[in-house]
Amino acid sequence: MSSTVGTGRLAGRVALVTGASRGIGAAISRAYAKEGADLVLVSRTTGGLEELDDEIRGLTGKSSLLVPLDLKDFDAIDRLGAALYERYGRLDVLVGNAGILGTLSPLGHIAPKEFQEVIDLNLTANWRLLRVMDPLLRQSEAGRAIFVTSGAAKGPRAYWGTYAISKAALEMMVGIYAQEIQQTKVRANLIDPGRTRTRMRAKAYPGEDPMSLKTPDEIVEPFVTLASAAFTGNGERVKAQ
Repeated sequence: MSSTVGTGRLAGRVALVTGASRGIGAAISRAYAKEGADLVLVSRTTGGLEELDDEIRGLTGKSSLLVPLDLKDFDAIDRLGAALYERYGRLDVLVGNAGILGTLSPLGHIAPKEFQEVIDLNLTANWRLLRVMDPLLRQSEAGRAIFVTSGAAKGPRAYWGTYAISKAALEMMVGIYAQEIQQTKVRANLIDPGRTRTRMRAKAYPGEDPMSLKTPDEIVEPFVTLASAAFTGNGERVKAQ
């Protein structure tokens, strides 16, 4: 069991992580648990959440609040916000990590349904989370919102269509929010994980050697830093590697 649970950088802080059941989300959750956070873990897959909770309890002795939720169910996000207010009265850390790649193809070949699905999860769900969690973050002594972006957002890239569009729009949204909260105790920032060994990366680059990439657990330190009350940067875009 970790000895940092009561004294870690996130001790006593309530942290919500989306896309928590695997990959970068699971690594963030493990790192936050080791630093003492009280976790709210959100994912579509109940089994994945339960496995992660078992792992975290083995590390820290603490259970997490598990929330099986499809983030494209926007009304459910609203209900989650109300439930967290009833349970905690605040939210200290919001991590918008969940996302999907979609099909890498010419824009004209993307089915409208798939285009909307990628936008709904990568952009609109994060806006709904911000909208609902903003009052809870303001109840914190040091509310921190962190969203996962990608190098694909930095400029036009052929065939990256919906994913790049959604991440570019996400970066603009977070930047606007950061300006709007400048006079509060809340801070909002972006993290680009870079080349990381995930299922999404394998789908985007099927010929790449996964062993040449860092694992999610190797790139999570910036997520801990930006979630801490000590970090006061706002509107920044941080590269994890």
